[in-house]
Amino acid sequence: MNLALCSPLIRHTVIVITLCVMSSRASAADLVDAAEHQQWDVVATQLSAAEVDVNASQGDGMTAIHWAAFHNRADMIKSLVEAGGNVNAMNEYQVSPLSLACEYGCELAVAALLRRDADVNATRLGKETPLMLAARTGSVTIVRSLIQAGADVDAKETAGQTALMWAAAAGNLAAVDALIQAGARVDERVPRSDFSAITFAARQGQTAVVRRLLDAGLDVNATMNPSRRGGRDPRKGTSALLLAVESGHLELAIKLVHWGADPNDQRSGYAPLHAITWVRRTELGDNPAGDPPPRITGSLNTLDFVLAMVDAGADVNLQLRSGSSRGGRLNPKGATPFLLASRGADLSLMKLLLDLGADPAIGNADGTTALMAAAGVGVIAVGEEPGSPEEVNLAIRMLVDLGLDPNTVDRNGETAMHGAALRTFPTTVATLADVGADPAIWNKENRRGWTPHEIAAGKRPGSVKPSPPTIAALDEAMQSHASGIKP
Repeated sequence: MNLALCSPLIRHTVIVITLCVMSSRASAADLVDAAEHQQWDVVATQLSAAEVDVNASQGDGMTAIHWAAFHNRADMIKSLVEAGGNVNAMNEYQVSPLSLACEYGCELAVAALLRRDADVNATRLGKETPLMLAARTGSVTIVRSLIQAGADVDAKETAGQTALMWAAAAGNLAAVDALIQAGARVDERVPRSDFSAITFAARQGQTAVVRRLLDAGLDVNATMNPSRRGGRDPRKGTSALLLAVESGHLELAIKLVHWGADPNDQRSGYAPLHAITWVRRTELGDNPAGDPPPRITGSLNTLDFVLAMVDAGADVNLQLRSGSSRGGRLNPKGATPFLLASRGADLSLMKLLLDLGADPAIGNADGTTALMAAAGVGVIAVGEEPGSPEEVNLAIRMLVDLGLDPNTVDRNGETAMHGAALRTFPTTVATLADVGADPAIWNKENRRGWTPHEIAAGKRPGSVKPSPPTIAALDEAMQSHASGIKP
């Protein structure tokens, strides 16, 4: 409307109406903003104005009731609802006041909302229920009140997790108890990943929760059976024990063995004593400082864990039943914990395993020895495998002193010198030459058709970058052998 063309009376009327509408909108905005900033006297004043919109919202859909719930103000929730506020209002992220109060453990607000018929099963965009949020937060008072109000204890969010899983992962034992008492399914599993409440708890090191779930009838040796398109999922066959070990919860792992878990279980492809080798020494990855190992919880360190596991019946010479040398990697089939410790040149673990009765002469299914693994047979990513040149060289000398032959050739045509070339460690080439590695044996093609020289020049899986220092060390080793002089 063009006010310039209207009569003075019409113009005056339109302006008055416009100002009234603007005043009403300003009052509505003031109401929500005042609730957000806990200006409750302003909220009370606004509620006394007849024209105020008690269900007005901010840009993200938050209403005054949302903020009253967030700030745990039962009295303001009562006033807002009595003034016509929608107790089940959703913001733009489909979060209700009850959902918000449960997320932040606001017990008074939850009670006030439930008394006013808040929808106890209203879900967020990811189908998270108020009960799930309360179970994770840990307020058993809220959990019980939601259950009493009719919350579905077995509801699943988009990923398939239940409130019991959320409580278990967070270690909220009282919430776990309340859910179990309410009939929640303790054996429910997430589709595809096959995680359950007990495996979530084991991964997070929640010992008390794990014990409670076992008391509820779960099998301590149950394993995961995830579904994966395009091949075997690496978690297939994984038990709570293995998850605890790989996650660094070693005290929990030992307790699981005492509670009946098999210390030699290798249904996942490896057993706990094998897994501890990469818990202690992770691959370096792209980070020059190395990928951080899992944080060890409790007072039990990794070497104490090995001692405790062997004492509990773990076989120090257990050989893995499955695996293959795919892509040039070290074949895990037949590998012992000692062989895998040697692969990472983990001298402390190697010595402990020897003290506990490890046989250093046991190789894998390909005939690859611990000495060859230490030298580098199976290395793919140059510089990313555990073990410094100094550690590798010390491991090689230790293994030679134990009677291992530096001239062994495995079924893939690999020798320890092929391994040194794969690692691109020139000093390891010199160390092998010094302990008797014979060029007449190692200067030959492996199954892929590569000699150590060719590997050092870039013919290898993974990195194809040549290593001139390694090539020079191989040349020197050959010349020294020919002249009868050790390098």
